[in-house]
Amino acid sequence: MRDRRAVDELTIAELEEVLRVRKRQARVERLRAAGREAPAVGLDPLAPAPVDPQEAALPTDHRRFQGEGATAQYRAQPVDEANKRQRPPRQRPAIRWDWVRDKALLVIEIGVLFALVAVLISLQATVREINTESSRAQELPPLTATPPIQPVLPGGHTPPDSPGGPAPVTVPAHLQDRVSPITPQPVPTSGPEQAIRIQIPSIGVDAPVMEGDDWEPLKLGAGHRIGSANPGERGNCVISAHNDIFGQIFRDLPDLDLGDQVVVHTANQAYRYVVTQKRVIEPEDVSVLERTSSPVLTLISCYPYGVDSHRIIVIGELKP
Repeated sequence: MRDRRAVDELTIAELEEVLRVRKRQARVERLRAAGREAPAVGLDPLAPAPVDPQEAALPTDHRRFQGEGATAQYRAQPVDEANKRQRPPRQRPAIRWDWVRDKALLVIEIGVLFALVAVLISLQATVREINTESSRAQELPPLTATPPIQPVLPGGHTPPDSPGGPAPVTVPAHLQDRVSPITPQPVPTSGPEQAIRIQIPSIGVDAPVMEGDDWEPLKLGAGHRIGSANPGERGNCVISAHNDIFGQIFRDLPDLDLGDQVVVHTANQAYRYVVTQKRVIEPEDVSVLERTSSPVLTLISCYPYGVDSHRIIVIGELKP
């Protein structure tokens, strides 16, 4: 039976015997390769072979210590006991909770980022839909609603019927008997001298002009303030429009420079104004709505874009 023990399990004597047999086999092979027959004793690899002169020259003093010291104790150890040695059980790697936490936070951050991107895309889609609907509505006939004079400049973004809209004016109970109800005035019919179209070539504006500058007219285009002068007349002609909803008609109004032209059309004629002033004011500053002694044009829109906390005012003078 073939010995299947490892080299570390063999004694020195057994190793020497294996080395002697290997040398004997190598010598037989060399003789056969040289064309000579090996001696009969060489047919048995385990039989003792004659001493080779080269092997006789090797030192053998080390064999005297075979049975002494720690080497002897190692050799004397039974092979069966050595085989009984078992490797220690492998320990399972500990769970790295810090790595799990970092990966979980990374997944949460990616999810929040995707949610934010989805919200922004939805917001842009909503604004685009509102602008598209406003462009379609601007092709319809103008509305005929009479807005009340408001203490703030036009251009707000809150509908009057919304929870955040302007609060209605109420009269105290002890003064109601002194106040007579106000009869709504009929909506004026558009005359031949009222504005119907505005063009600003430098910023690419070409939009219809409605009568009135409250919530509903500004959904359909620019709004001419009722009570202000008509185009070409002596006085202050006030026109307002949104900058970020309902068509974004006055989106680029801050980009106007002094000397740019604004053309306002009526049913009979077109009037050319040249920009002479541009400034930003508070929504409560209604001084820009006051009458003037010369024919001027006042353009109003919200500012800055997307914030709409102020109003931008552009004033132009009538030129022949």
